[in-house]
Amino acid sequence: MQNAQKRPILAITLGDAAGIGPEVSLKALLSQEVYRASIPLLIGEGASLRLTNEMLGNPLALRPVTSPEEAKGEPGVAEYIDLGLLKENGWALGKVQAITGEAAFQAIARAIQLALEKRVQAVVTAPINKEAINLAGHHFAGHTEIFSHYTGTKDYGMLLASPKLRVIHATTHLSMREACDALTKQRVLKTIQLADFCRKLIGLQGKIGVAGLNPHNSENGLFGFEEHKSITPAIQRAQALGIPVEGPIPPDTIFVKAFAGQYDIVVAMYHDQGHIPVKLSGFVMDEKTGQFSSVRGINCTIGLPIIRTSVDHGTAFDRAGQNLSREDSMLDAIFMAVRMAEHLSLIQEAAT
Repeated sequence: MQNAQKRPILAITLGDAAGIGPEVSLKALLSQEVYRASIPLLIGEGASLRLTNEMLGNPLALRPVTSPEEAKGEPGVAEYIDLGLLKENGWALGKVQAITGEAAFQAIARAIQLALEKRVQAVVTAPINKEAINLAGHHFAGHTEIFSHYTGTKDYGMLLASPKLRVIHATTHLSMREACDALTKQRVLKTIQLADFCRKLIGLQGKIGVAGLNPHNSENGLFGFEEHKSITPAIQRAQALGIPVEGPIPPDTIFVKAFAGQYDIVVAMYHDQGHIPVKLSGFVMDEKTGQFSSVRGINCTIGLPIIRTSVDHGTAFDRAGQNLSREDSMLDAIFMAVRMAEHLSLIQEAAT
């Protein structure tokens, strides 16, 4: 195992206690490699961890701590900061509830605070339920917007990654109509710049590909004007700034090219344009059972003053408490956080 001082401390928020977040978090900590690479520190509810650990057959020793500085990162031991907002049997599995929404939200807020104070080197998030968060009185569209608000970040991007595909989004949680209206030259350019920073943050040296919005890139205006008005000028400006970027490339072919390794990162124009290919490449469902045999892929918020990675799946309320969920995506998120923390340290050293 690496020297404990050299391993980054990762604040892992447990997500909604009514879902599978606690389960995938504890299952990920069964991996010896997690402890070789990092000091994982769970942030959330001790009552939820005890319930989940018991459901899994108590494979881990649970050790509460009061600060990141107390964490030792010993294999077989799940260390956690208990916020104490949930009591034993004080919530229901598989249901939307304000009480679990509040607990999930407060875990995120604590993790952000610890990261801003540089007491942890990255935050890794398990899934939350947006409705539960809002029922608790916190009116955010999701994790990304929470992190943006509490770090004071205006320019940020959502990056999704599967083992062979990385996609950053120019727009995220907007309706299709709103997304089209939001695609200004400035927004597309900023997303390309975020993609370039992300490329460096994870140690890549290839090109960025930018997707068009309309079928066939609008066929010179036959099917729209966004490529001509906003996307192409943004690409040209980014190229003038020295960024290795190409496009716009028709959205029905760019992901095939990226999957083959022609692009390190694809800039997608809207939420589903990017989410669908990433999930198709990372999720595998058994045809006969309808169960997932692989759930690979992560979500990262790029442009924050802190590192944040996340699983790329939801709370799966229908599977909560049944020991049916896979930890693949959580493991991917943990190892990406480690990779980003290491490269960020190198970037900062080079800048000084």
